[in-house]
Amino acid sequence: MSVYSSKAQNSQQDYLNAHNAARAQVRVGPMVWDNKVEDFAKNYVNKRIGDCNLVHSSNRTYGENLAKGSGDFTGKAAMNLWVAEKSNYDYNSNSCIGGECLHYTQVVWRNSVRLGCARAQCKNGWWFVSCNYDPPGNYVGRRPY
Repeated sequence: MSVYSSKAQNSQQDYLNAHNAARAQVRVGPMVWDNKVEDFAKNYVNKRIGDCNLVHSSNRTYGENLAKGSGDFTGKAAMNLWVAEKSNYDYNSNSCIGGECLHYTQVVWRNSVRLGCARAQCKNGWWFVSCNYDPPGNYVGRRPY
């Protein structure tokens, strides 16, 4: 089907802006785009075209957030899902309360400074988005910021 799309709300700058806006809210420095990390994300989304299953890659090099959606599901829409998890993150206990929050904590992980994202349309018509983070985050017992 389709490979990486660079339509509006799916550009490198769109992904960076959304990540850096969320990071700025908690006083974490900005990320930069990394072509090597992007290449990894592109390769992985293209592997998921056949089934569009939210199965993480087996890589240990990068952190990874995945999302999928129908219609014209954009990278911005994926970011909105991940950042919406902020309300489930309790900084004091450094844990998720009332729902998922690990996508959010990866977005704002202080030590993750290089970003690469990609989006592909699956054979079933849905869109699959992956953002990868270097170095990875979400280490047990460590706070994201």
